Amino acid sequence: MINDKSPHILNASSNLLGLCFVVLTSLKFLKISEKTMIDETVAMAIVFFMLSCLLSFLAIRGNIKVGSRYKDIADLVFIGGLMILFATCMLFVFNFIN
Repeated sequence: MINDKSPHILNASSNLLGLCFVVLTSLKFLKISEKTMIDETVAMAIVFFMLSCLLSFLAIRGNIKVGSRYKDIADLVFIGGLMILFATCMLFVFNFIN
């Protein structure tokens, strides 16, 4: 089946989208978002994961030819969001962002 990865991309990106919202809300609640760049990078990851959710949903709902294109783009956007989260974590761990 051509859309076999789309439900997995949708599931993973929606879970990571929720995690990003929790992190962003926690930073705002603790009033430490002004001191760090973490909220900006997490906001970028939110955009990537939301786009990945939308594209993978459209891939599931669309026809086979267009759905395959959406699935491929959603896959790349999802990897981009993961790279943003990874870079944020590494910068935080090595004290480049406080």
